[in-house]
Amino acid sequence: MTDEVKFYTNDKGLATITLNRPKALNSLTHEMVVAMKEHLNEWRDRADIQVILIEGAGEKGFCAGGDIKTLSQARNGPKDFEKARRFFEDEYEVDLMIQEYPKPIAACLDGIVMGGGVGLTQGASHRIVTERTKWAMPEMNIGFFPDVGGAYFFNKAPGYTGRYLALTSSTIKAADILYIHAADYYVSNLKPVIDELITIDWTQEHDPAAKLTSVITVQHSKPEAGMLSSIQDDINHYFQYDSVETIVEKLESDSTHSFAAETRETLLAKSPVSEKVTLKHLIDSENKSLEDVLQMDLVIATGFLKHEDFYKGIESVIFKKNHSPAYTYKHLADVSENMVESFFTDK
Repeated sequence: MTDEVKFYTNDKGLATITLNRPKALNSLTHEMVVAMKEHLNEWRDRADIQVILIEGAGEKGFCAGGDIKTLSQARNGPKDFEKARRFFEDEYEVDLMIQEYPKPIAACLDGIVMGGGVGLTQGASHRIVTERTKWAMPEMNIGFFPDVGGAYFFNKAPGYTGRYLALTSSTIKAADILYIHAADYYVSNLKPVIDELITIDWTQEHDPAAKLTSVITVQHSKPEAGMLSSIQDDINHYFQYDSVETIVEKLESDSTHSFAAETRETLLAKSPVSEKVTLKHLIDSENKSLEDVLQMDLVIATGFLKHEDFYKGIESVIFKKNHSPAYTYKHLADVSENMVESFFTDK
């Protein structure tokens, strides 16, 4: 069993999962995902475990996402390709398991929470953010797409905020995370909450979920104001359209408006393939369950593992750190509808 994720149980009904790769911002490896799946399966039917706590080790963050460097090896051959695909498959299975889990799960979204870290926490029954939380689905920056159920929870955000965040890969903080319904509580200090969770005898609680709510609510407060609510009208105005070209065109027509100019520049700096695939996925997923979205995520992720621009994005951003990928498909016009559709076909 890997020591990159730690599992603890006490004699009072609390089980704790601690992501334990602080030097790598607790990014997820396949071994970590498999270990979490095994323990969650085991704990499901154990009467001596009533509440699950998920946290990250170290001072910087909960989880920065999947281990992209390992995924980048998928192009080395069939064995590495299948290993990468299996990572996604098991990761998405854990994400769905957490949403459907019969026992309350408290997720500590402290510090950096991105990509796979978001997916791991979105289904938790009690999601806690702090003043240190920096939340994002940044996959667009490496020529990928917001997976781990992103098309499901982004569609739960007010108006077209989900589209805006998905297509721009914007990083947001506590107030905005609460605003888009990606968290439930804000606390200025997690320690009192965790300390109390450890001391409570959960095996004696008639309603552990209600007790968990009451414990967190005592520490819950209002964070500093966010920015999304103040630009909601702009977001709705520009992101209501069902094609990336139209969104960019509308932004360009108002180039003197700072929001429009900055947002257009951000969109055009991303992979055109990623932009188009992501928007289609968001539209197609508007009325789908998380399970259905995750099933399509696996199909799309497999498509990106076969796509050259995904590896160019990783090479530029993760390895060279120049954030200027030389994508094969440089312009929106270079990406045909047939190419976009190909990502949604399981072949």
